[in-house]
Amino acid sequence: MTVDIIRAGQQKHFPGIDLEDEDLTNCQLERINLSGANLVGTDFSHSNLKGARLDGANLLGAQLKRSDIRANLLGANLMQADLSNADLRGGNLRGANLMGAKLSKASLSGAFLSGANLTGVNLKGVDLRGADLRGANLNSANLKGANLSQADLQGANLSDTNLEEADLRGANLAGANLSGANLLCAELEGSNVDGTNLERTCLVGTAIAR
Repeated sequence: MTVDIIRAGQQKHFPGIDLEDEDLTNCQLERINLSGANLVGTDFSHSNLKGARLDGANLLGAQLKRSDIRANLLGANLMQADLSNADLRGGNLRGANLMGAKLSKASLSGAFLSGANLTGVNLKGVDLRGADLRGANLNSANLKGANLSQADLQGANLSDTNLEEADLRGANLAGANLSGANLLCAELEGSNVDGTNLERTCLVGTAIAR
């Protein structure tokens, strides 16, 4: 019954609700409040969640393919969630856990990801222009060909990360840990590498200019 109410857009306030494994595909859920909700395995594919409150929600294994999720995901659990082709531009993902999440062709430009856990995540070719990744954990992530121009990576953990052919022009890498990272043919023109740990980093074909 609750799912029918949500689908119909009759109410927008459902903090802490249990919607585990429910089908909410192709729904207009703009500005809905699902903060702290149990959304494990819930299918939001092709849905509009722009401006929604999902802070503290458990979205473990949730389906968010091709969804508009320019929303508040502060501290949300997005482990193993499918965010392929999702629109996360400017979204608040501060402190979110994205380990094992699928982000193929997702748009994260201008997103707030400070303190987020992106350990081992595949971000190949993903748009992260101007994203706030301060203090984020990107250890062993795949960022090959990703667009990180003007991104703020101050203090981020990029150890053993694949940044081959990544665009880091104008990025702030001050104090970041790039030990063991692969920066083969990456673009770093105008980036800030003050205090950056470049131990064991592959810089072949990469020009660092300050």
